[in-house]
Amino acid sequence: MPSKASINVFYDAQCPLCRKERRRYERWSGRHAGDIAWLDVSEHQQALREKGVDPTMALRSLHIETAQCQLIEGIDAYRLLMARIPLLMPVAWIIGLPGIKTALRKLYDIWVKRRLQKQGRWPT
Repeated sequence: MPSKASINVFYDAQCPLCRKERRRYERWSGRHAGDIAWLDVSEHQQALREKGVDPTMALRSLHIETAQCQLIEGIDAYRLLMARIPLLMPVAWIIGLPGIKTALRKLYDIWVKRRLQKQGRWPT
């Protein structure tokens, strides 16, 4: 069951890069690291369904639940995480720009599909 942290991050814990990025984020966020509950999509499928998120879709994109129970997905989820670290605030702003956000989303979707296909976890 998701925690009462200020945000719940649903991520793919089977992804080596995702785990590496989580560790990096925890290191950079310092004292605020405890404000986040990192929840493996594979272990929290029922909680995702209760929030209206298909677990297979959650594998394809980062999902965050805020303290206000708002769900944020994709590039906007990454922006929310980055905005919590002062050094990354400008990056969060830049990747939110219309052309950049769209391009990053397309590249991200391609990368995720390739990774999941390689791991044999892409739904048929």
